Amino acid sequence: MEILALVGSPRRLGNSELMAKEISRRIPDPHRLKLVRLPEMDIRPCRACYTCLFDEHTCPQRDDFPGILEALMRADGLILAVPVYMLAANASLKQFLDRGLSLYGHFEQLWNKPAVAVAIAGIPGMEGYTKLCLDSALRIMGAQVQASEVVYGALPGEVFMNQDNLDTAEKLAKALFGPSPDWRGESWRCQACGGDTFRFLDSDKVRCMTCSSPGTVLLKEGQISFEVDAHQDHFFLTFEGARRHLTWLQGMKGRFLEKKKELKSICLDYLHDGQWLETKRKANKVSADS
Repeated sequence: MEILALVGSPRRLGNSELMAKEISRRIPDPHRLKLVRLPEMDIRPCRACYTCLFDEHTCPQRDDFPGILEALMRADGLILAVPVYMLAANASLKQFLDRGLSLYGHFEQLWNKPAVAVAIAGIPGMEGYTKLCLDSALRIMGAQVQASEVVYGALPGEVFMNQDNLDTAEKLAKALFGPSPDWRGESWRCQACGGDTFRFLDSDKVRCMTCSSPGTVLLKEGQISFEVDAHQDHFFLTFEGARRHLTWLQGMKGRFLEKKKELKSICLDYLHDGQWLETKRKANKVSADS
């Protein structure tokens, strides 16, 4: 059995790496641990060319993304360990997710793969929306989110000067291949995806920030609860929904060709507005290339 750990920290033997490896150590089943350090990978921005949505479902860019995708498909389980940078997940995770269209053609191999996530913050309570980033990332990858947690530790290794964090690693290790989570009775969670972060849209209307399901906030016996439309067929919740979204995305190519002239006219109207900033580094590169 193979487990893949996606580590979102540039720091070698930092707390994210240590947490991923400690979780692996505590998994009771024999396995091989493979690791990817996302900040060291050459992952280029998506060009929105839609090439990956058709035929062989491959991206024309030559970088490290295909290798990571292969590792994801090969793995039997996933560990996502990412540090907090400025109240959010390290940008290397978003850089990877921005190539998410390339995942759609491979959901048969990716869907419902068990996964756990851990966010590492330096100051208690200052993780911002990092846990949301990790929960959402696993959903985008088609994974089954078995559990996700936040731990605290700033200095390299400090995360394990606290027994609670070792206990958290144990909890995540047991959850990875354990029973699927049951959110019934946890009224503070989204009943569609298990998410625990909501956006308030009105006095009583909310939207789950993990899966975007709409809902209502209620006050019962002094306790706040969220009543979510768990039957909404969202493309990050069901395999069939993901396949339908792929079909919708593929149809956008035809729609673009139909409206190409009209769209081009709109865009060209803004061609000469403003002045783009050019850094000295960029200017020197252009000069050298010429």
